[in-house]
Amino acid sequence: MTKTHLTTLTVKGLLALLAGMPLASHAGEPLIVVEDLGGTSALPYYEALNLQPRSDAARPPVPTPQVPATPTDEAAMLPVRSPQLTPGTVTRRVIEAPGLRPFAIVGDDEASQVWLRRHAASLRERGAVGLVVNVETEQGLARLRALAPGVPLAPVAGDDLAVRLGLRHYPVLVTATAIEQ
Repeated sequence: MTKTHLTTLTVKGLLALLAGMPLASHAGEPLIVVEDLGGTSALPYYEALNLQPRSDAARPPVPTPQVPATPTDEAAMLPVRSPQLTPGTVTRRVIEAPGLRPFAIVGDDEASQVWLRRHAASLRERGAVGLVVNVETEQGLARLRALAPGVPLAPVAGDDLAVRLGLRHYPVLVTATAIEQ
């Protein structure tokens, strides 16, 4: 193929596109038949597809869960049990989670109570929150909160988190750069 032949093909292609543009701008308008030369109707083919007519009516909204009339309190969330997490020793390791807010994972047990008492000031300074993954009663949760005033503690099932972080034990502090005890 010569260069002039390619240029001619390119020009013809551009002209064909430009010629079709006015047709594209009228695509939503009804079709006007200028001449009917007969032929076979395509209607049976369309009927076989069993197409549903388009409806301009708005679809009904997807139902959303209803908020209970009386808000659920924390007591309704208890007991919280996370069988995959138990008190124990955690080896420090580096992670990369930029922007992650520091959080502690604790339970209502002696090791967590000692750890919370020792790290309460540091947790407050860091703006950490606490996830209580094993707690039976409101009294147990209140006892943990008393050990770390100013650190929000919430009962949370932690098995999914344990899997994602590769944890088996707590108490532990998770920051944007490390998991440590």
